[in-house]
Amino acid sequence: MKNAKNIKACITAIGGYVPEDILTNEMLEKMVDTNDEWIVSRTGIKERRILKDPKKPTSYMGIKASNKVIEERNIDPMSIDLVITATVTPDLPVASTAAYIATEIGAKNAFSFDIQAACSGFLYGMSVAKSFIESGRYQRVLLVGADKMSSIVDYTDRATCILFGDGAGAALFEASENEFGYEDEFLQTDGNGRNYLKIDAGGSLFPPSHETLDKKMHNLYQEGQVVFKYAVSNMLEATQKIMERNNLKGNDINYLVPHQANKRIIDSIASKTDIDSDKILMNIERYGNTTAATIPLLLNDNKASFKKGEKFIFIAFGGGFSWGASYLTWSI
Repeated sequence: MKNAKNIKACITAIGGYVPEDILTNEMLEKMVDTNDEWIVSRTGIKERRILKDPKKPTSYMGIKASNKVIEERNIDPMSIDLVITATVTPDLPVASTAAYIATEIGAKNAFSFDIQAACSGFLYGMSVAKSFIESGRYQRVLLVGADKMSSIVDYTDRATCILFGDGAGAALFEASENEFGYEDEFLQTDGNGRNYLKIDAGGSLFPPSHETLDKKMHNLYQEGQVVFKYAVSNMLEATQKIMERNNLKGNDINYLVPHQANKRIIDSIASKTDIDSDKILMNIERYGNTTAATIPLLLNDNKASFKKGEKFIFIAFGGGFSWGASYLTWSI
């Protein structure tokens, strides 16, 4: 086992997957009382991907993204020590999605588990992955962020159905071979937030019943204005704390990697920092909010541009409430 004091975790490969079927704003206009101009002006979203096949669950996308990581890094999946899946739409309530993904990709030496932190899931998962690597006990940790949001969205509710799409992304964490890697984090939660962004039924408080189904209590619900306010203030605070603690100015940051919830949220945070707008990664117009998949999909879409030593700040906000920021220097 390596000396844990000298280990810094880094990302060595990225993979992503989105379904082929596209749900455009024009298509939503025929489903609910909305229109393209209204959606774009308030969210920045033009289209989102939908995994239509009911026999293909979240794991299907996670497996696709994971196999791309294995191919990119050119590794034997048997060398992976741990598989973590961040998701709010697991295949099953019991029997983790991560365990199934690990088996299907051939990572049969890995142990595995799911984490649920909603839209902060991948950010929190990064913290877990780096901790296992930095312990010195594990060499390769595969972190998957995947959600089939179409399985929990009510497509008669215009407040939520315009926002979400399906997708998956994955990142491989290993010990850095240079001085770069995972540097710092600031993570927070507030349990009072579950009143404003939630799925009521399906747990021990409201087990599944005819009543919960009739009342659509298994669908996602959010109070948009409250979530917007908390998201902007808390993500901004987390970003500022990371920058202050690490003596970073806006011109030191190469990329701000924000969870893709709403373009107005991202723009509002950007306007309150000194990070140039061309350093802020966004793809929300093409995918919508894919929950735990937004951050790895951003990385996957832009990875060809990244250079060794560049500074990244990741930020996210989600149900719980959960939020935070992390600071990473690119090592490959």
